[in-house]
Parts: sequence; C-alpha cells; structure tokens
Amino acid sequence: MKRFEIIDGMRGYFLVFMLINHLIFVGGYWMMEVNHRQFAFVEDAQGFVFLSGLLIGMVYARKMIKNGYEKGRQLLFDRAFELYRYAMGTVMAVLVVQLILPDAQRLWYNWLGTTNFDEPLRLAAIATFLFQPTFMDILPQYIVYMLFAPPLVWLCLRGKWAHVLAGSLIVWMAAQLGLQRFLTEPLNALVMGPDEQGIRASFNMLGWQIVFFSAMVIGVLTAQNKIAWTRIFSPEKTMLPKVALAVCLFFLPLRIVTAWDLLPQAVLDKFATMEIRADFGPVYLLNFAAVATGLAWLLIAGPKHHNLWIRKLAGIVTAVFTFRFLRLLGRHSLQVYVWHVAIVYAVYYADGRTPELSQLTKTTIAVVCIGLLALPALWRERDQIVASLFGQPKAEPARSKPRLAAR
Repeated sequence: MKRFEIIDGMRGYFLVFMLINHLIFVGGYWMMEVNHRQFAFVEDAQGFVFLSGLLIGMVYARKMIKNGYEKGRQLLFDRAFELYRYAMGTVMAVLVVQLILPDAQRLWYNWLGTTNFDEPLRLAAIATFLFQPTFMDILPQYIVYMLFAPPLVWLCLRGKWAHVLAGSLIVWMAAQLGLQRFLTEPLNALVMGPDEQGIRASFNMLGWQIVFFSAMVIGVLTAQNKIAWTRIFSPEKTMLPKVALAVCLFFLPLRIVTAWDLLPQAVLDKFATMEIRADFGPVYLLNFAAVATGLAWLLIAGPKHHNLWIRKLAGIVTAVFTFRFLRLLGRHSLQVYVWHVAIVYAVYYADGRTPELSQLTKTTIAVVCIGLLALPALWRERDQIVASLFGQPKAEPARSKPRLAAR
C-alpha cells in the first residue's frame, strides 16, 4: 500500500458521506441519520481539513527542502490560485444555471439568497469570500490557509514547529471569544444585500485553522522523518488509544441526547456554548483529537495487536479506507467535490419541483448519486482505464500536487 493510498481512501469515504449529508429532500431521508456524526462530534469537514493540512505539510516541506523557500511558496500560491478558480467557477456555473431553470431562484433562495449577476456588491462579497453560498464554503478556507502556509512550513522546517502550534492555539482561542467580530461586524454592514444577508460563512476560519495547521505541522515533521509513527502507535503502548476511547465514550451519550433534544434546558444552555460547530468549539476539538488518535493507533498498531478482535477491527477499517472506489474518488477529490455541489443543487431543485418522494425513491436517488460521484474521477483517469482494458501497462495517476477537497 503506497503512502497516499489510505489517505485517498479516507477522502473518498468523507466525500461519500458528505454527499449523503448534503442531499436535501422534503421530509428528510434515513441515510442522513446513519453515519459517524450521529455518535461523536466529528464530521466529514474536519477530516478533509486535517488531511489537506497534513498533505500540505508533507508535500511542500519536501519541495522547500529540495528547491528552497521561494520555489515552495510559489507552488503553494499557484495551487491556491487554482483552487480559487474552481471556487469562483462553481459559483458562476450555478448562477448561470439559475438563469436558465424555471423557478430556480425561488428554490435555491435559502442557499444563494438573491445572488445574481445584477448585484455587483454581492459578487464582490463572493469573490472575497465574505459571502459563501451553501455547500461552497470549504474551498475558501483552504485557499486562505494556503496563503498563510509558506512561512509557517518554513518555520517548522527550521525547528519552530512548537511556535506555530502555540500561535494556532492562540488564534483558536480568539475565535472562541468572538474577537473576529471587531472586524466582521463592520464588514457585514458594508456588504449587506437586499436579502438582508451580509457576511455568510459556515466556518469561522480562526477556529477551524487549528485543524489545518496542527496537521500541517505533523506533515512537515513527517517529511523530515522526525516522527517515529510505529514507536508512538505501537501494539504495546495502549495508553493513547485508551484515553481516546474514554473521551469518545464520555461524549457518545451527550451526542445522542443533544441530537434528540433530551438535555435539560439549563444543561443545554451551558453545553451549547462549548459546542459551536462554526467556531470549532472545545467539544469538537476534543472529539476530533480523540477520534484521530484512536484511528491512527488502530491503523498503525492494530494489525499487530495480540488481541484477535482488535486485529479484525483494524482489518475492517483498513479495508474500508482502501476500497478501490473510495481511493478513486480521493485521488481526484477537488474535482469530485465540485461535481458533488452540482449533484446536490440538482437534486434539491428536482425535489422542490415534485411531490414529496417516498423513502425508497429518496434512497434510490442517493445511491445513484453516490455512483455518479465517480464520473469526474473516471474521466481524469480515462487513459489508464483504456490501457488496462486493452492489456497495456497501466500508468500510475500523476501525484505532482496534493489534492484538496471539501466538507
């Protein structure tokens, strides 16, 4: 198994569940309620942000080591600009389709507001990431993080990784205190549109950056061979997975009772201040750290553990994340993410134009949509597919850039 393949599989897994969670039907559907987010305060977006930061650290640290800081910075900026083109292209494509499809503006109002080509202020807000249409809000934060990444990668390479982590923690704390509002409140009034929407974003970048930059630090140290993963996560050392499991078990009933609104109001009021998803509050940070640690131990140390059931569990998890379909999606996660936005908007539009569908019909649509996710990946690997069908040697897909996806 090559180094990146299991990461590709993880991103493919997140893409599938991202699509499942983003398909909106009148009356809902059961598949949205059957995934990992129902058992922990951990969601697909966190995994994508973490894996993207990890790859930025691993890939661009090596480029800076080999070619110097200036070259690595330029490559990062080029990648950020590529993502910006995808982000803006996705918005423009949806706005064009909105002009063509009857009743699309009304049906997509909750996701786009009154956004159209006749509103230069709103378009300027979109271009500067102040207004982010629904399900188009992951790429903007990637781009911003990548613009800050070059000097931080360089600091890590020079042994200042603890300083980078400390700075990231301070910025995260600022987000929990709402200090960004000193800037965002005036901007919100400045870009307010006729639909009374100004700044629109699902993620507080100051809070979520801790996921990206902590992973970036890990990636840089891994690229320098300064982390002995098999020693940290060894079958004999079980303290980390036990602590991670304890944290997950503590939050499991809380996740269930909050989902079903069973907490007393006084407790819920206090708990809600610690569980703000948009700010990546303490509850989300603790849960993600625990799940990430436990999963890493299971993948690295689990297959060699003396307990048969742990070995079997590790084998199941590894098989899931190395499933060929998921790895295919993960290898082209940026393009698949953009395509997933098109699928989600199309299904939402069609559902709004028809009577309420049955659960069987909704399930069938969801399964078909999961299959359709692979279309951009298959197109990008068409040469390798044709070669394999006709018995020619299969070329490895190019891996010159880390692929970023979303949500």
